[in-house]
Amino acid sequence: METATFAGGCFWCLDSVYRELRGITLVESGYAGGHTENPTYKDVCSGTTGHAEVVQITYDPSAISYRDLLDVFFTIHDPTTLNRQGGDRGTQYRSAIFHHSPEQQHIANETIEELAAAKTWADPIVTELVPIADFHPAEQHHQGYYGRNAEQPYCQVVIAPKIAKARKRFFDHLRK
Repeated sequence: METATFAGGCFWCLDSVYRELRGITLVESGYAGGHTENPTYKDVCSGTTGHAEVVQITYDPSAISYRDLLDVFFTIHDPTTLNRQGGDRGTQYRSAIFHHSPEQQHIANETIEELAAAKTWADPIVTELVPIADFHPAEQHHQGYYGRNAEQPYCQVVIAPKIAKARKRFFDHLRK
C-alpha cells in the first residue's frame, strides 16, 4: 500500500470522489502543510494555521496508479486559482500535492508539465508541490461527509457535479 495526499479546495469534494475508486482502501480528510500542532476545523478555517484542507489516500498501486490519482485530482478541481475553489476562499483551500517520495514528486512534476504544455487551462497551474511534513486527521464528522449529507444544498450544488464528472471520465476505475 502507498499513500497520497492532495489539497484541492474543500476536502469533502475530494473525499467523495476518491472513495468511489477501485484500489483505494482508505480516504481520510484532514489538514496538512501548516505550523500549528493538532489544528481543528475552526482553527484551519481561520486561515491562521497555514494548513490546507486535504485528503490522505491509502491505495494499492497494483490496482490504481499514482498518475491515475493525479488525473482524478486535476479533473475535479481548478488548479489555476490561487487559494480558492469556487466560493471557498483562503489559503486552506489552495491546490497542493504533498508528495511522500521522490518518485511521487517526479510523477507530479511530469503531470503538471504535460498539462501546462497541453494548455488544458487558459491560466497557469498554481498547484504547490511540496513534501508531506504533517497530516492531522479532521474531526470525525468530516470523514465521508457527502455519503451522510448528499441532500444538503452544498453537496448537491458543489460536490455532486464533481462526482458525476469523475464517474463519467474514470468509469473504468470505479468500484464494481
